[in-house]
Amino acid sequence: MSTQSEILSPLPFTSSIRKNRGRIAMVSTHGYVAADPPLGLPDTGGQVVYVIELSKKLAEFGFEVDIWTRQFEDQPAQELVSDGVRIIRIPCGGNEFIPKEYLYKKLPEFIIRAKEYIRKHNLEYDFINSHYWDAGIVGQAMAQYLDSPHVHTPHSLGSWKHQQMETDFPQDKHKFDEVYNFTERIKHEQEIYVACDSLVATTPIQIDYFVNDYDIDEEKISMIPPGYDDNRFFPVSTASRSVLREQMGFSGKKVVTSIGRLSRNKGFDLLVDAFAVVAERMDDAYLHLALGTETDETTEDPMLNRIVQKVRDLGLEERVTISPSLPDEAMADFYRAGDVFCLPSRYEPFGMTAIEAMACGTPTVITTNGGLYRALEYGREALIADSFDKEDFGITILKALKHPTIWKRLSQQGALKTRSLFTWTGIAQQIINAVATRKQARIRVDRKSA
Repeated sequence: MSTQSEILSPLPFTSSIRKNRGRIAMVSTHGYVAADPPLGLPDTGGQVVYVIELSKKLAEFGFEVDIWTRQFEDQPAQELVSDGVRIIRIPCGGNEFIPKEYLYKKLPEFIIRAKEYIRKHNLEYDFINSHYWDAGIVGQAMAQYLDSPHVHTPHSLGSWKHQQMETDFPQDKHKFDEVYNFTERIKHEQEIYVACDSLVATTPIQIDYFVNDYDIDEEKISMIPPGYDDNRFFPVSTASRSVLREQMGFSGKKVVTSIGRLSRNKGFDLLVDAFAVVAERMDDAYLHLALGTETDETTEDPMLNRIVQKVRDLGLEERVTISPSLPDEAMADFYRAGDVFCLPSRYEPFGMTAIEAMACGTPTVITTNGGLYRALEYGREALIADSFDKEDFGITILKALKHPTIWKRLSQQGALKTRSLFTWTGIAQQIINAVATRKQARIRVDRKSA
């Protein structure tokens, strides 16, 4: 474990000459935040990618970016991500992994150590952008200490997830607070949303919940979707795709793919059931799931054994492949090689994997219970299915597999849609504009108060 002096030692940026427009703090306290994040490990997925990629794009605009996160499992105290972006890891709560639902109990220690670091290095930030409610607690404390604007991006909402799970799994209602800590989460979310200067909704649905469930003024909310790296995720030629399919063993098959972290809300059990509908009607259809599993210490059931048993019960052992989650550098080719990508989530605030797959030109099926469905046009940019109806989901997949005209339209229009709305350049610009807008509003309020 690093000593206190090592924790507080400065890490210079790689370039000594930068057009510095200021400094930004990104706060994302849970999971394995790293320059090359180990996606699929507990609490490490789309949010980590979001934070890393947005930080790199802000650095390209000339900002210095510090990503603040928790140090555990003997991780280095600091890490360089790219020119202008560094990770600052602050120890709190010991050296073991702590699930995001209960990390808030250890954050007072994080805040004390973060303030010490800020004092020692005389840091100032143009604004602080926190991610998820645990980081929101830290971000608000840092913002008050520095008198800096605080922009909070929740990524998902406790109220929405709680309501969805009570509707979908009423028999387990008595377990929800123990597992997901909804009471504490929603209480802290309310405090953060009221106290911060600006809220970022990643989907239109979130705006509705901010206003109706948390009583937040809509003027405080900016609708800014997550982004994707258009230098990595893009369509390739038919010839290149054929080579990829051969390398992955997909040649001569119709392959449905999905990737994600195994948890109850991700709906991979639904996808297996839906694929049984597909398999009955298409002899050459196969399913490939790349799944990241949780450890026994986390709050979410790994579910892997249940998924495997379901595959066996349905007699699909020869038609379904389950592999570990892929390294980040392999994901684009995985998307490109598949015939249809599915995001079967029962609850999904956005759905980054669906955007990445669409950007690669792969027809994509999403569900009605995700944030994306209000942003995409059914039948043109994506297909949408009921996340609790295996027949509907399965038949929807078949539409893309069986009809070349539909497949081609989804492939082309999905890629065009993502490029027009979801690149990191556009997202970074919108974040900066949101901060500038709220700063002006703050000035107006201060003048009126005076």
